Amino acid sequence: MSEGSHPSGAPWRNFYGRRHGKKLRKGQIEHLETTLKRLSPPGVTWEDNPDRTLLDLNTLFGDDRPVWLEVGFGGGEHILHQAKENPDVGLIGCEPFVNGVAMLVPRIAEDGVENIRVHMGDARDMLDVLPLASLDRAFLLYPDPWPKSRHHRRRFVVPENIDQLSRALKPGARFHVATDIPDYVRQTLEVVVPRADFEWLADGPEDWREPWSDWHRTRYEAKAVREGRTPHYLTFRRTDAPAPPAPLASDGQTG
Repeated sequence: MSEGSHPSGAPWRNFYGRRHGKKLRKGQIEHLETTLKRLSPPGVTWEDNPDRTLLDLNTLFGDDRPVWLEVGFGGGEHILHQAKENPDVGLIGCEPFVNGVAMLVPRIAEDGVENIRVHMGDARDMLDVLPLASLDRAFLLYPDPWPKSRHHRRRFVVPENIDQLSRALKPGARFHVATDIPDYVRQTLEVVVPRADFEWLADGPEDWREPWSDWHRTRYEAKAVREGRTPHYLTFRRTDAPAPPAPLASDGQTG
């Protein structure tokens, strides 16, 4: 995430990692062309919304309901489970990896799930256009660890991204982080714990060793356990402290 901006005014956000994997099946391609189009929130990308007009979440889900965000949903196991278990909640999932999206959207259609919206792209662009204090919960589950120290700035948990998330979360909202990488735990605690706008909800080791009561294991966690790595579960609560100001606010609506 180098400094500077595009001529359009969009921040210069380098994307690291793969966007495509193995060849998609015909049915997956069809769902990307049909189901994904129906599920995609409008006006998230800079190309479609250069003024960064905020999303109307009531319109997006058809009513005034709690909204949860999952940053990087991988194969979609967790977000699909949460949608089925919480039909009165609206879930927004962001995932730039095409194959992950292609795994989720057919299942949404086949299972008749109506309360998921999918942005196939950068979660930071979604956070740009979420209204101030609009999220009741956020998940960051097994994010790309970028293990080399020179790549740690590529991780999601860096101050500027947590600033964005802070603006979008309601006071009292929960931010859940799951990872099997001890150094990612360290960096997350170093970035989030000192902040006045977040409180780490942990009284003892069981609070980061045991999953949340509504946890649904992802394929990435299953792989980590098979390979002998230990999952960690961190829960933070958004406090009443003011959110950092939005550097790209164009009309004063973003806080």
